[in-house]
Amino acid sequence: MNCPIRSAAEEVSGTREFERECTMLKREESERREYEILSGFAAKAAESAGRAVSEEKCEFRTDFQRDRDRVIHSKALRRLMHKTQVFLSPEGDHYRTRLTHTLEVAQISRSIARGLRLNEDLTEAIAMAHDLGHTPFGHNGEFYLDKKHPGGFSHNVQSLRVVDVLESSGGRRGMNLTDEVRDGIVNHTGPRAPRTLEGQVVKISDRIAYINHDIDDALRSGVITEDDLPKSAVRILGNKTKIRIDTLVRDMIMTSDGRDVVSLSPDCAGSMDELRTYMFANVYQSEKVKRSEELEKIKFLISSLYDYYLENPDDLPAEYVAMIGEFGKEEMVKDQVAGMTDRYAIDTFERLFVPTGWKRD
Repeated sequence: MNCPIRSAAEEVSGTREFERECTMLKREESERREYEILSGFAAKAAESAGRAVSEEKCEFRTDFQRDRDRVIHSKALRRLMHKTQVFLSPEGDHYRTRLTHTLEVAQISRSIARGLRLNEDLTEAIAMAHDLGHTPFGHNGEFYLDKKHPGGFSHNVQSLRVVDVLESSGGRRGMNLTDEVRDGIVNHTGPRAPRTLEGQVVKISDRIAYINHDIDDALRSGVITEDDLPKSAVRILGNKTKIRIDTLVRDMIMTSDGRDVVSLSPDCAGSMDELRTYMFANVYQSEKVKRSEELEKIKFLISSLYDYYLENPDDLPAEYVAMIGEFGKEEMVKDQVAGMTDRYAIDTFERLFVPTGWKRD
């Protein structure tokens, strides 16, 4: 195949000695290759249910690749760097944040998707976006905002709201992601299974990632030891974090191969549930990790910020003020508080409620 792009020297000489083969990979070719390479159960970009607002196709990227790129370049993703995973104020540089958790979910999900010949681009787009709606201070912030906001709060629903409404760029409201990515985001937790196998991969990978990496952080902090972990689960999954993750990834690929649903084997699923139960009892709800007085401070901070913006809606960002008529004041206040990083929430609280002379240096 001759490339239509020719050098200036060739145009001048009129010869064909500068002709070269065109090696660029265009979208149509990428879409065609999906049918050759991927499983019959995989989602195909060319068969996407599409976007809420139709757009001109990209010359080089499939729709799922564009979705992934939009998420990666979003402000909402960057904010996850300063949002708590489990430890509220860890002393050290190696503890997980919501962003590192997201990257780990994406890596595990892609490994499984590749092993099952599913669509890695769709899988990665869902994984990178699944936690965009998380509050400051991890699940504790989510719990208190759920109690405070009249409509309740769930981070998966908020993640979908972020990509549909709140994360605007180029004069467009929201990211206008494909229906398959949106479905994977909102159903990555909760009772409903994602419609695509790629979404199902992310849903289980999220649990694989947070259980094992939270164990790793808890071990590093000295809250637990390897000997404390349930012996039956360790016997099946392994005695080290990397071994357990490898066991679960392999098991998920082997169990799901050739099937129209993604799952773990009963033994591995049961062992992972056993580890999760242990973590809730000994880490997530542990006084060593989250002292009751610290949780009361978070509750007071979330409640105070919510009440302040409810009484002073004009202090919301201008783009949020403009949406009050459409969505209501409470909804926009909830969006503001949920979007804050831990650090920004604390700084805002100090600015609003702490007398200047009392503030820390």
